[in-house]
Amino acid sequence: MNKLVTRSGIAAMFVVAALWAGCSQQKVEPMKATEIPEGTIDPAAWGKVYPVEYDMWKSTGQPTPAGKSRYKKGYDVGEARPDKLDEYPFLALLYNGWGFGSEYKEPRGHYFMVQDQLEVDPGRIKAGGSCLTCKTPYAPTLQKQMGGAYFSTPYKEVLARLPKDQQTLGVACIDCHDSKGMKLRISRGFTLGKALQAMGVDESKLTQQDMRTLVCAQCHVSYCIPKDKEMHSTDVVFPWAGSKVGNISIENIIKFIKSNPANGEWTQSVTGFKLGFIRHPEYELYSNNSPHWNQGVTCADCHMPQVTVNGQKVADHRVMSPLKADLKACAACHTETPDQLRRKIFEIQDATMSLYLRTGYQTATVAKIFEIANHAAAAGKPIDRSFYNEAREQYEQAFYRLIFIGAENSIGFHNPGETMRVLNDAARFAASAEVTLRLALNRAGIEVPAKVDLELTKYTNNRGQKKLMFHPEHEIKVPAPEKK
Repeated sequence: MNKLVTRSGIAAMFVVAALWAGCSQQKVEPMKATEIPEGTIDPAAWGKVYPVEYDMWKSTGQPTPAGKSRYKKGYDVGEARPDKLDEYPFLALLYNGWGFGSEYKEPRGHYFMVQDQLEVDPGRIKAGGSCLTCKTPYAPTLQKQMGGAYFSTPYKEVLARLPKDQQTLGVACIDCHDSKGMKLRISRGFTLGKALQAMGVDESKLTQQDMRTLVCAQCHVSYCIPKDKEMHSTDVVFPWAGSKVGNISIENIIKFIKSNPANGEWTQSVTGFKLGFIRHPEYELYSNNSPHWNQGVTCADCHMPQVTVNGQKVADHRVMSPLKADLKACAACHTETPDQLRRKIFEIQDATMSLYLRTGYQTATVAKIFEIANHAAAAGKPIDRSFYNEAREQYEQAFYRLIFIGAENSIGFHNPGETMRVLNDAARFAASAEVTLRLALNRAGIEVPAKVDLELTKYTNNRGQKKLMFHPEHEIKVPAPEKK
């Protein structure tokens, strides 16, 4: 086992592997089959037939309970919505030159998916209509009507094509359900459907249990937005080529990103490198041989558990973290008390956070050494290009792994073993890049201090059009060991 795995990390892996042995999920009763006119997007129309589910869906617009989650405050009652650039200052350095380097707020509930985009720094929606692909239930219609122009047309121009009263409508019933009988369906054939087909999946053979995860995988995945020569968006593509269901690895995702220059969506200011990006890869991490996945547990089992409302058993459509719902979903499989389970979850997340923070600052340090090397080369210093290029490859391997785990929203819980493997590899690549680059600079007679100044205030203050400043009270520190 990699020596970088911490003792608590090893313990966390064994804990989570044992948690779901013998799990037997209770299934939600099928919804009554009542036909709603085909193509009906307004959830209020669906709510006339399914008022209980509709009311729960609307509750995703309410703040979540405070004090339940250690690392995900999101839209908690009484809490300011944190910016990840305050929580993890090294990200402000690594993302400088990219919309995410200006403002990277924790999202609110599904209800606010479009509204959150409209309120964030404008640099975040420069990719145009493609940014709406996961956010509005009108996306499939827009893409069908507009063809390739859907992806490249400016964001607000695409949004203006929607009915005025629904331009801020987030994920809705039609995104997941067939209106004729509420059967789960894949509405994003032009993204998820295409990606599944490329992996050899026959949609006609997918089971209801498969769909209880795949409807979430329409959005809770990473994706690339390829660019043309003028840097206009041309598509939204899931980087799954060469992978298979149950094994969409970070290695294959990186290989896909690096296989085509069109996947270079932005230029990192500190290094000058043109890079791709990785967004919220919940499905990829979870489905890659995790304990829950291997037990046949779906996303809906944990995030939309069975609840009883007025004597009726329904799936909870207030989709949120089980932690914030007092781990009620876990009772279907576990005999431990919520407090016992919460301690185990926090142990996994603490181990993840410790390694993530260390690797983040390590990777940021390498970025700053590249900045030194670039300045030296511009001044005419003879930097060995073979060493430089080798260090760049190692750095990019570290960078993509780091942001894969950082963008995934479970702080390692969805797959503890894979999380620690990916972060350990990121740390190893970053260390190798630093050694290689320092050697190249040393040979060129350029002195690099043992401790490199990251100049973080340069990146954390005056960010974007809003000139956002750093809020140190939100910074997340390495967690202290739990007292036994």
